[in-house]
Amino acid sequence: PAAIAGLQYTRGMGASMGTFEGQVAFVTGAGSGIGYAMALDLAAGGAAVMCADINEQSAQATAARLEEQGGTAAALGLDVVDSAAVKDALERTRTDFGGLHIVMNNAGVGGSGHGWAQTTDVNLDGVFFGLKHACPMLAESGGGAVVNTASIAGLNALVRPAQYDEDPTLLEGISAYVAAKHGVVGLTRQFAVAFARRGVRVNAVCPGYIVTPMTAPAREPQGGTEFLESLHPMGRLGDAREVASVAAFLASKAASFVTGTAVPVDGGYSAR
Repeated sequence: PAAIAGLQYTRGMGASMGTFEGQVAFVTGAGSGIGYAMALDLAAGGAAVMCADINEQSAQATAARLEEQGGTAAALGLDVVDSAAVKDALERTRTDFGGLHIVMNNAGVGGSGHGWAQTTDVNLDGVFFGLKHACPMLAESGGGAVVNTASIAGLNALVRPAQYDEDPTLLEGISAYVAAKHGVVGLTRQFAVAFARRGVRVNAVCPGYIVTPMTAPAREPQGGTEFLESLHPMGRLGDAREVASVAAFLASKAASFVTGTAVPVDGGYSAR
C-alpha cells in the first residue's frame, strides 16, 4: 500500500531491535494493510516472518520487502476459511523456520460488498481455525502469543450513513461484519482462558477506521472520509502502523501478564 510502502525498520513504531530475536511469527493477511504493517514490525524486532495471504503474489511482495531490509521471511498463499490449509500453513512455518512463537490472525474482509456467509466465513471462521490449530502448537513448544484482529465493530455497533441501513444488502454485510467481529472478541477471551496455564497468551486489537484498502469503499464517496473522521474524537483516521505497534506490544514479553484483552486502537471511537 502506498501509505506504508516506504516504511523502513528504523521507522518501526512498535518493536524495537531485538524484541523478537530468535522468534518465528506467522501473519495472515500480510499482503496489505494492517497485516503488512504487522509483518514489518515483527521483522523489525528480529522475528522470522511467514507472510500468508489469499493473494500469494502480495504475500511474496511483503516477504521480499522484509528480506530487502535485512529480515528473514517467506510467503505462502492461504485461504483462511480452509481449516486444513491453515493447519498445514502453520506446520510448514514451524518446519521451515524451526519453531513457532507468534501468530497474528489478521486476514479479513469488509462488510460492504460481501454477504453474510463470506463475511462470517473469513472474519470469524478464519480466526477460529487459526486459534484452533495455532494454540496447541504454541503450547506444545512451551508457549507463545496470538493476536487477533477484531475491530471497533467487535465492541460497538457501527455508525454509518443512513443509506447503509436503508439498503437491505448493505445492512446484511455490515451486520455480518459486526457479528463476526463480536465473535472474534469472544473467541479471544475463550482461548485465552483455555490456554492460559499452558503458556499461550491470546489478545485482540480493535482498530477504528484505518487508511487501508479495506476501508477504501467507505472513504471514496464524496464526504466519506470526513464522515468517518467525525466518528473519531481525535478527528482523523488511523494508520496501519498504529495498529501494528499495539499488536507487537501484545505479542512481546512486555505484555507477559496480558491475556484475554480486546484493545481499542480507535482514536477514541469506542470511548464516546
